[in-house]
Amino acid sequence: MGVFAKYLVKELFKLLIICELIFISIYLMIDFTGGIDDFVKANASTGVMISYYIYKIPAIAVQMLPAATLTAIIIVFCTMKRNNEIIALRACGINIWRISQPVIITAFFLSIVLFLFSEIIVPYSSAKSNEIWRVSVKKQDPGGFKGQNHIWLRGKSCIYWIKRFDGQKMIMIEPTFYFFDPSFHVIKRIDARFGVWKEGWWRIKEGIVQDREKSGDYYSLSRFKELDLRLPEKPGDFVREEREPEEMGYHQLNRFTERLTMEGYDATEYVVGLNIKIAFPFIVLIMALIGIPVALWKKGMGTPLAVSIGIVLCFFYLLILGVSRSLGLAGVLPPILSAWLANSIFLFLGLYQMMRVNR
Repeated sequence: MGVFAKYLVKELFKLLIICELIFISIYLMIDFTGGIDDFVKANASTGVMISYYIYKIPAIAVQMLPAATLTAIIIVFCTMKRNNEIIALRACGINIWRISQPVIITAFFLSIVLFLFSEIIVPYSSAKSNEIWRVSVKKQDPGGFKGQNHIWLRGKSCIYWIKRFDGQKMIMIEPTFYFFDPSFHVIKRIDARFGVWKEGWWRIKEGIVQDREKSGDYYSLSRFKELDLRLPEKPGDFVREEREPEEMGYHQLNRFTERLTMEGYDATEYVVGLNIKIAFPFIVLIMALIGIPVALWKKGMGTPLAVSIGIVLCFFYLLILGVSRSLGLAGVLPPILSAWLANSIFLFLGLYQMMRVNR
């Protein structure tokens, strides 16, 4: 790395840290102002509030990094423009792409770091902050998710319908089991009043078994008081904890989405979230391509105006991302398009503006 590149990256990081801290502080102040009433109503202690906001900081830092990167880049290039450093470099035959190369490479590595940070740190911290909010502030039962109603589950050898499942006691209330042959025809149906997990299998009580005759035309019916079923599905397979996409890493979310799809539930929200997890980190790189031409747009344009334009562009990016995400959730756009639409628009805008300022 040359002297100029080291200088540029050093100045960028100094400003980036300052901008990131400012944006995080503003976000925390706004969030605290909006949530203080809930903490007071819940009679939450100071320790609970501090813990909640400490755990929120990683997720906030991820959300604020693109805006902080854009602002830092605009300030760096506006300062270079004001000091006539850009003119001097171009007079030496160095074009804008070459001048911007250290910043663009740095932004690319920041995108990778942002993705890894979102994978390793944010899921844990977001889960903790959401848990504090649900349990300590909203006073929700921490084990409430273990009891669920009207469960459909496609298992390895049968399909389950359970009116009520108690995950703590490991009891099924009014379960129905459908067993299929390789052609997906029902060959057996079992209805029971309840089932209990005992010693590694399901003990089903007070029910009816319907077996299809070999001819396939009729079903024989028999009653039972107790029946043991050795099925591969365990109690944990019927417990679904409601989790937000940000509480899971990419691979966790992918597995969760596949499980929901296999069980017949609508997983659109999580499929969209899965694609956004890949798309969002690259906005740091795109913001670098946006920020450089904004800073160099007009010779007489000052830093405050350039930063203001950058903030407006960030707002429009979030607006487009929000609209495209909503369209993805509604099924109007494919999940991958809804996640990458904002990135695509701003990438082309950034490249176009970079080519213009390079003339």
